[in-house]
Amino acid sequence: MIYSMTGYASATREVVADGAGPNGAGGSGVGVSVELRTVNSRFLDLNFRMPEDVRATEPQLREMLMSRLSRGKVDIRINLNRVEQTANAGALNRDALTQLATLERAVLDIFPDAERMRTGEILRWPGVLAESSVSQESLREAVLACGKQAIADLIEVRAREGAALGKVLIDNVTEMEAIVARITPLVPELIAKHQQKIVERLQDALGIATNESGATVTTSVPREEIAERIRQEVTMYGIRIDIAEELQRLTAHLNETRHVLQKGGKVGKRLDFMMQELNREANTLGSKAAAKELADASMTLKLLIEQMREQVQNLE
Repeated sequence: MIYSMTGYASATREVVADGAGPNGAGGSGVGVSVELRTVNSRFLDLNFRMPEDVRATEPQLREMLMSRLSRGKVDIRINLNRVEQTANAGALNRDALTQLATLERAVLDIFPDAERMRTGEILRWPGVLAESSVSQESLREAVLACGKQAIADLIEVRAREGAALGKVLIDNVTEMEAIVARITPLVPELIAKHQQKIVERLQDALGIATNESGATVTTSVPREEIAERIRQEVTMYGIRIDIAEELQRLTAHLNETRHVLQKGGKVGKRLDFMMQELNREANTLGSKAAAKELADASMTLKLLIEQMREQVQNLE
């Protein structure tokens, strides 16, 4: 199984306040939610956003994520939604209000022109409104439980998307294998045709072409020397346009790519390397192409490789 680096998962849990009756009756509670969003990245990058009340859970959550993920940028957002269900809902904490008023007076003594706090700002000040009696330990346990569930769900999401990407990549490999299989038998014939054209051109250039009546035009250059020059040029040209080695390496790289995809696991970096190797051989094939069939095949191979490279960037 291979895994995508992109995905989303969330988990929620309700924590009932201490002293509340069944289903939270007669008390208050806190809704805990953990959201995970991941995108592709060369390394594992964890970014946490959480209230200070549960900041102590970060090391454990970080360890849980690092044990399950190896690559990707992960945004972890933890939210606490306090729900008051008793007559205490909205009750003011007078001690907090007194402290806040003292602070405001101290500021106004130094900055007389400063604006006074508005009612909404006062009510939003931490500790001014009576909070639920949910213990810190209960909150931490709920966050860790939600985190564990969200991570498990995220792994499933990444696995499903990875399977879809794997199928696309396998299809591309199959198409590339078909192209290589189609052009491989054509290579000897194409090379022979182009070598014959070179022979004819060299014969014209060296002055031993036949005239219209079929008689050979004599030159001052010995025939043996001319034949040797032609042989050398044709041999060198044949070597330059021979793509048998490139096709063999392409076949080997495609076999390895298929093997990596079928084996699964953390394949992203390995496949990224294979895309570089495939692209190198496809470029060489294009530069040595001596016929339109080979040039077209090289272009198609490079397009398929580029499609694969984009998909591979999303694999863990």
